[in-house]
Amino acid sequence: MKPHPLSDLERKMGHTFKDRGLLMTALTHTSYAHQHGVESYERLEFLGDAILGMIIAQELYLNRRFPEGICTKVRAALVCEDTLAELSQEIGINVYARLGTSAESAGERSRKSILADMFEAHVAALYLEAGLEATQKYVLGVYGDRIDKVISSRVFLDNDCKSRLQEKLQTKGGNVVYEVISAEGPVHNCLFTVAAVINGLRLATGSAYSKKQAQQNAAQAALERIKAVEDTLAAEGRHADAYTILEELHKQ
Repeated sequence: MKPHPLSDLERKMGHTFKDRGLLMTALTHTSYAHQHGVESYERLEFLGDAILGMIIAQELYLNRRFPEGICTKVRAALVCEDTLAELSQEIGINVYARLGTSAESAGERSRKSILADMFEAHVAALYLEAGLEATQKYVLGVYGDRIDKVISSRVFLDNDCKSRLQEKLQTKGGNVVYEVISAEGPVHNCLFTVAAVINGLRLATGSAYSKKQAQQNAAQAALERIKAVEDTLAAEGRHADAYTILEELHKQ
């Protein structure tokens, strides 16, 4: 009997799906979905993002015992687009991805944002089929010693612009939110422009071919703008706390 095309992936996941359609959906890009009238991975990606964040957060809470601020940064480094794309390639998810004709010809199979999205989606598919315990075991097995390597390298200290921006402004009492200003281009190759906003003040904008990276770019641009304000305040001999920084940004 000829093995199912997804058998190798299922073996790596440690689970044979009763509903293989669920796993197929996790591997279906929006370009293929529109072309063939099926569901894409987007809804599973939404769920997988939350599940993955929770699994990593629990691992850090139970077994690393860092302060909350450090845990937040380490988690961000472990679930960022670059990390998830690397994990996706190691598993071979790109081999199983279903892309539409135009996306395939454009070389989208190797795009980081798609690989990261599919990683989150396939985690959600496993969760729905096998439950949380099996999903935790699989995810932590896939990460292997990557958690310890990220911690020891201290790359997380500079990796997450969104966390750094929130920390800069947290004494103001507001949260930075990210608003999509525009989404240009075809569904499978959409350029998102996102604004970082706090208490109604638009700090900066950023663009990328994934919403997550656009948010990071907006946060980085906001940090650069804040750095300029801090330098000006320092030259004037004034204290650069969050309230004063935002006050100065409002004047610009």
